[in-house]
Amino acid sequence: MLIGIDFDNTLACYDQAFTVAARARGLISDENTLSKFEIRNRVQTLKNGEAEWRALQGEVYGKRIEEAKLMPGAADFFLACKERRVRVVIVSHKTKFGHFDPDRVNLRDAAVAWMRAQNFFDKKLLGVSVRNVFFEGTRAGKLGRIKALGCSHFIDDLEEVLLEPGFPNNVVRILFDPDGRAANDRGFERYSDWKSIEHAIFAT
Repeated sequence: MLIGIDFDNTLACYDQAFTVAARARGLISDENTLSKFEIRNRVQTLKNGEAEWRALQGEVYGKRIEEAKLMPGAADFFLACKERRVRVVIVSHKTKFGHFDPDRVNLRDAAVAWMRAQNFFDKKLLGVSVRNVFFEGTRAGKLGRIKALGCSHFIDDLEEVLLEPGFPNNVVRILFDPDGRAANDRGFERYSDWKSIEHAIFAT
């Protein structure tokens, strides 16, 4: 068994960071924290909305990544894998630099630094090897990496990734869907939390 996991919005939760950044840019006025998807849908309806959204992503995934939180239950999932000696790899579609980011923050280095701060690479804790973290510049590259690594399972928050025609056929597709946005019976398993994913994979 080799479990592959996406990074952004699957392991790292940016809801608070997106809300604060979008509010600071004048893109939303809500006082309450919104999900990334709620903010994306609102921003993309604005004038130059797609460019605004890409710039916001570059800011949040770069200099604001320290504000991201580890998804609830994710740490327990990694500990369960460690206990069972199941290898885990992290495969992310992430460019080196963000769109429209004047500060040119290296997004990949920022993600690795965040994982280190969350004890991903501590052998006594989550126990992931930094050599098992892969960043790809395109979605096609991400799918190719999943195939090349020989993942038995892959967990992602984007159903469009799992539904890509090039997604490896022999991989169990698992959608992490905390907001319950996806429809059932789309060719993948769907769970709203990490505990449910852990149970589905390891239940005997």
